[in-house]
Amino acid sequence: MTNFKLFSGLKDKVFIKTMLMIALPVILQSFTTSLLNMIDTVMVGMLGEIEIASVGIANQYFFFFNMLLIGICGGCSVFIAQYWGKKDLLNIKRILGIGIISIIASAFVFAYIGFSYTEKIISIFSNDNLVINSGSKYLKVAVFSYGFTGITFLYSFSLRSIGKATQPLIINLVALVINIVLNYAFIFGKLGAPSLGVAGAATATLIARFIEMTVLLFFIYVGKSPLSATIRELTDISTSYFKRTYRTILPVVLNDLCWGLASLVYIAVYGRMGTQAVASIQICNTVNNLFMVVAFGLSNAAAVMIGNSIGEGDLNKTKYYAKNLVAASILASIVLGLILAATSPYILNFFNISSAVRSSAQIILYMISVVFFIRVLGIMLIVGILRGGGDATRALIIEGFTMWFIGVPLILAGAFLWKLPVHLVYALAIFEEIFKCAISLVRLKSGKWINNLT
Repeated sequence: MTNFKLFSGLKDKVFIKTMLMIALPVILQSFTTSLLNMIDTVMVGMLGEIEIASVGIANQYFFFFNMLLIGICGGCSVFIAQYWGKKDLLNIKRILGIGIISIIASAFVFAYIGFSYTEKIISIFSNDNLVINSGSKYLKVAVFSYGFTGITFLYSFSLRSIGKATQPLIINLVALVINIVLNYAFIFGKLGAPSLGVAGAATATLIARFIEMTVLLFFIYVGKSPLSATIRELTDISTSYFKRTYRTILPVVLNDLCWGLASLVYIAVYGRMGTQAVASIQICNTVNNLFMVVAFGLSNAAAVMIGNSIGEGDLNKTKYYAKNLVAASILASIVLGLILAATSPYILNFFNISSAVRSSAQIILYMISVVFFIRVLGIMLIVGILRGGGDATRALIIEGFTMWFIGVPLILAGAFLWKLPVHLVYALAIFEEIFKCAISLVRLKSGKWINNLT
């Protein structure tokens, strides 16, 4: 296949319209969320590097919970997309019920552990007492937002799977504006609020997440959405049905947890390299996520489009979508990588950091821009195409192998055996993404990733 043939499908106006109708709202929602995270980091950064590092580390606990959430919601959305292709509303509501039960149980466990063992959790990632004390203040408040976040995630994923991606975007935008205003109030003691520092950032997030969930559910039920299920419809789940669906959902959950746990190992390694190393990585991850929104949007579009086409029984359309989605992700990521490289020096001006942290962060951002297309393509293949095609188990194997047998050993060796600076340790982790992308492309070419789950 020539490069010309690979990109020829991007002239298909119907394909482009279908992709953008799903991808653009997700991209905008992911962008605003990432922008808020950057604003959070900038606001907290005004308090100092200790505060940046502490909030970044405290959020690694949420990051692991977030991976569990994305796994549950992603696994449910694979079914919902295929059931929507068949217009099977009864089973869509059953899957939604399974998701709600899973999320409530998970949020309770994470909130209990996070509140009860706060300092022990923070100390996994840093041995700096100031960071541990500051991060504990943030986490003790933030854990109470996890349940609200989980329900919002589930309904947002489900709406996208039935082609209704705009509604969660609008509600998310409102919640983000509220979060920014509350950040300003509670972090710095403005607008009559107490000055709470890092705990203020967590308080703002808690309130904004509750409002977002409440408003989203209100519009779903008032608008008589296909997701507006009764309690009886949500709980009409037999044991055999639960087991059968979890055979697909569980590999997706394990995939994201596997990736998330390895990422936590990365952060723990950076934490042991010093507070400045953590601050550099936290800033780079925040900026990187701002640019990765296109990958999230395109991969969401891929999962929905491929799932719908499989549910319709049109396998030729499925393969056509897959080829064009790969092309779209490559083209978009090359452009974004160039923009990141050009703008990163100016972005770093927003952060109140030392010259050492700035230097490391700048080098890392340049590295990210060079391999950006590999990172985006990997997400498209694993999260979008393979999962959307019901090939969750193989996606888990690919992700687990490359993270734990390539990425983790390299980063541990770089930090503790070879004693490399943080930017070179980060560079070693990139090899994992290169291998993951290559193996996923082989799986895509085989055609064995297409599975009708309905």
